[in-house]
Amino acid sequence: MSAPLLSVRALRKSYGALAVTYGVDLDVHPGEIHALIGPNGAGKTTLISLISGEIAPDSGQILIEGRDVTGLPVHRRARAGLARSFQITSVVAAFPALENVVLALQAAAGPSFRLVPAPGAERARREEARALLARVGLGARAEAPAAALSHGEKRALELAMALAGKPRLLLLDEPMAGTGPDESRAMVDLIASLKTSCGILLVEHDMDAVFRLADRVSVLVAGSVIARGTPAEVRADPAVRAAYLGDEA
Repeated sequence: MSAPLLSVRALRKSYGALAVTYGVDLDVHPGEIHALIGPNGAGKTTLISLISGEIAPDSGQILIEGRDVTGLPVHRRARAGLARSFQITSVVAAFPALENVVLALQAAAGPSFRLVPAPGAERARREEARALLARVGLGARAEAPAAALSHGEKRALELAMALAGKPRLLLLDEPMAGTGPDESRAMVDLIASLKTSCGILLVEHDMDAVFRLADRVSVLVAGSVIARGTPAEVRADPAVRAAYLGDEA
């Protein structure tokens, strides 16, 4: 197997006496969808926030392509190839879908000291934004205000915005949350198509989606990984069934 895109080693985070992340080890490899599952309160979103840099760990190490990024802020990790989505949709509702992606492309490009954009640069950026919208199935909705998009379309728009930075590692925090059956199926197909260009760490409660998408699964309970393996191995693990899957397994 190739060297990991993401390596998490002995990561710990506590709030007072409450250990939220307790000695977590985790790898995500190129071309892999690695699902992180666990009951509510297991610490999944905290772990994603630690990896993305929004929360500082108490100890441990986070490496992206072998580079230690543990002490780097969010924007430096983005430059290193990491992008994430959130449980709650985060788009500019009053702007068209196209403008949301244009803004994401501008942010990914970094600050510019030019008072006047280079000839053709703005047109090229808008064409790139349209291509990203087409990639996530929103090509026909480019001019629609984000507020007018369905919940599933907003989720797809967030993915287009995340892809604007050309990430090599994508952190997805419950991308199916709040979507209906048709939107959920479309999101599964979309996520599956992304693994050709980046590794994905997927946090998701929809077990049908997890077991359709994941190459490997890690199970987080009370801040610790209690099991990891292929979807079939995790389904069959007695500790997982007792702690989380129950009759759904």
